[in-house]
Amino acid sequence: MSLAVELKREEEEKEKRMEWWRRAKFGMFIHWGLYSIPAGVWKDKRIPGIGEWIMYRAKIPVKEYEKLTELFNPVKFNAEEWVKIAKEAGMKYMVITAKHHDGFCLFNTRYTDYNVVKATPFGRDPLKELSSVCRKEGMKLGFYYSHVLDWHHPDGMGNDWDYDPAKKDFVRYFRDYVEPQVEELLTNYAPVALLWFDIGNRLPYPELARELRDLVRNLSPDTIINGRIGHGMGDYIEMGDNKIPEHKLEGDWEVPMTLNDTWGYKSYDHNWKTPGRVIQILVEVVSKGGNLLLNVGPTAEGEIPKPAVDVLKEVGKWLKVNGESIYGASASPIEVPTDALYMCTAKPGKLFIHVIAWPWYGELKVYDIPEKVRRAYLLATGDELSFTQEGTHLKIKAPRDPPDNIDTVVVLELD
Repeated sequence: MSLAVELKREEEEKEKRMEWWRRAKFGMFIHWGLYSIPAGVWKDKRIPGIGEWIMYRAKIPVKEYEKLTELFNPVKFNAEEWVKIAKEAGMKYMVITAKHHDGFCLFNTRYTDYNVVKATPFGRDPLKELSSVCRKEGMKLGFYYSHVLDWHHPDGMGNDWDYDPAKKDFVRYFRDYVEPQVEELLTNYAPVALLWFDIGNRLPYPELARELRDLVRNLSPDTIINGRIGHGMGDYIEMGDNKIPEHKLEGDWEVPMTLNDTWGYKSYDHNWKTPGRVIQILVEVVSKGGNLLLNVGPTAEGEIPKPAVDVLKEVGKWLKVNGESIYGASASPIEVPTDALYMCTAKPGKLFIHVIAWPWYGELKVYDIPEKVRRAYLLATGDELSFTQEGTHLKIKAPRDPPDNIDTVVVLELD
């Protein structure tokens, strides 16, 4: 097979693989593990930083941290409830931590007893249960897997307080532990819609990223790989944590975002984003061409915190009314000034003008319209709006009061 033919085949396979993800726009990230037990507190001290990094921040010895397995018994975990929350929020995919940097495996693996089934009183496999419910409910499921940092494994990166970095054999760790566990996830929990790797910028050898990508491709061609696998081997670009690009970006990309200030549960982090803030973040991300992966950090008992659930329900209510402007929508084709009253998403023949600051003077001005507008109406109600168009400038007569105080969507149908 010639190189040109091979590249064409790979591109066609990628287009097929990415189709659902490009339509989805909004997913749920779940950080859950042993770190949910201390919840940001170690030896009567609040440990600064994000919750799931407590082992690293407090330099907790492996033998001490391992004792948390004896306390991990999340009897309130209910896979059906979690999927229901995601669906009510309008989310189309879920990504959960199969193994985070602390090395604890939230799935039943034969490569270590340091896992939820063999080492905890819980004794159940939450990923297996979640996988089953997601299949039944039509929810896409992906797994986060830390393939570089592992503070528990003697050959993994990151732990220099228990292990001598000079004695580590990272390649051995990668080929004898990481790759076999990824194979387990792909075969025992199929279908796996997405594999979400992390800290790939610290993966020392490009050939290892290529090996891992090829392993995924051979076992599960439809599984999407995120950008943090490293060395350009992913299917899409992962933005920095909580980082929305300033301008529209071409290609496929995603923003991982916290709902408060942590990923893993912290008992004293109550800085929740409001529903309005989440909606406007989602609109901004989609208007620039990306997806939003919004995180929740369940408690040690297995519950998604009620403040998070309350926020997500309100976001879901907005999406039930305005989802047409988000799901399957593309980035704004028009230039929107940073100080404009609106943002814009688009579908063929339609512009969705998301008005986030209602014009008190009764006139909404939209600029840079590429074609003649034949109709303007409110997405929520279908009510027609009168307008005048001069070249690329549009003036819409706006009702005195906004139909939605957070984001009123005006639909412009183009010739």
